[in-house]
Amino acid sequence: MLVAILSAFLGGLILNCMPCVFPIISLKAFGLVRQGGDPALLRREGLAFMGGSLLAMLALAGVLLALRAGGEAVGWGFQLQSPVIVGVLALVMIGSALNLMGLFEIGLGLQAAGQGASGREGLTGAALTGALAVVVATPCAGPFMAGALGYALVQPPLVGLAVFAALALGVAAPFTALSFSPALARRLPRPGPWMGTLKHALAFPMLAAAAWLVWVLDAQTGSAGLPLILGCALLLAFSAWIYGLAQRRAMAGKPARGLTAVAMLGLAVIGGAFAMPGAAFETQKAPRVARNEGPIRWSPEQVARQTAAGRPVFVDFSAAWCLTCKVNEKAVLSTPAFKEAIARTDTAFMIADSTNYDAGIEKAMSELGRTGLPLYLVYPAGGGKPVILPQVLTGDLAIKALETAARAKG
Repeated sequence: MLVAILSAFLGGLILNCMPCVFPIISLKAFGLVRQGGDPALLRREGLAFMGGSLLAMLALAGVLLALRAGGEAVGWGFQLQSPVIVGVLALVMIGSALNLMGLFEIGLGLQAAGQGASGREGLTGAALTGALAVVVATPCAGPFMAGALGYALVQPPLVGLAVFAALALGVAAPFTALSFSPALARRLPRPGPWMGTLKHALAFPMLAAAAWLVWVLDAQTGSAGLPLILGCALLLAFSAWIYGLAQRRAMAGKPARGLTAVAMLGLAVIGGAFAMPGAAFETQKAPRVARNEGPIRWSPEQVARQTAAGRPVFVDFSAAWCLTCKVNEKAVLSTPAFKEAIARTDTAFMIADSTNYDAGIEKAMSELGRTGLPLYLVYPAGGGKPVILPQVLTGDLAIKALETAARAKG
């Protein structure tokens, strides 16, 4: 258990370097600089960020463990298999960006961080930013995490929650440690007009995250979901603009209830689009499998058929929302050297696409003691247990695994 807890903590630390958490790094940075080097405020913000991360992780882990206890085959990042949740996160990112750009100052959920850094709103914003960091980190599963999370899911609930808590503490540790650094506090510049420019600039990583989530939604729902999410995004921007006008009128002592009502009506329409039974967000399309030449859609039967024919098998468990998967795809799986090795060794290349929920894929991963993506398996020619490759691939390692599996035929 101690090894699993330590591995989860180290995995959480590494997640800070993953592309999944990059949009939140900008919010972390702004949370530091807006304190102007006040050590007390920095410490409170760091602890609030850690508290938000921990509570969000325990909530996600609790739901995950409860679903698995009820017989559901779900794994790490399960919430991003729901088009509705992906759509909501995309709008949260857009709302965050609009807030950072100054279109409105208070409200719209997770990024109501408050402009008074010493007030309650500032600490609430830090906690909610920590919660958002955990939610967007779930598409990634870096080194040390696979074994730890697999262990957590087969242990009693309290042990499993302890492992997930260690993962959350790892995610939050760098920012919280910096917030307790007196040397950093002395080096941070004092608040000034420059912070407005920085705040506007930090909106763009949030917009990039929103664009990625919309792309994921398109992969999940196709033409049915894309117009709906774009329409909701436009209505959200309009509502935020109206709400900002209402704020400025209220600050000038002018009536603003009508504008506020219009903004709230816009948000209600968005909520109705998500809550409507049979909404386009629930429409799923066939998983995409066309990546390299001639990929085979994964199934246990296909693996057995290909290995029985004397061919090694490479299986890529991935999803559109898994950013580590996309990095590996670009850096290794789509390179000429890897494709040449696939052809030379006569390896059957299979894709298990978990963009949308697939109970068979989740069950297969669980049987291997794995719960997070990516997962890469190499079956030796002629059959046998698969070799599990690291989640962060290198070309040399993947090619060597193919060659070793091909030699097993003899």
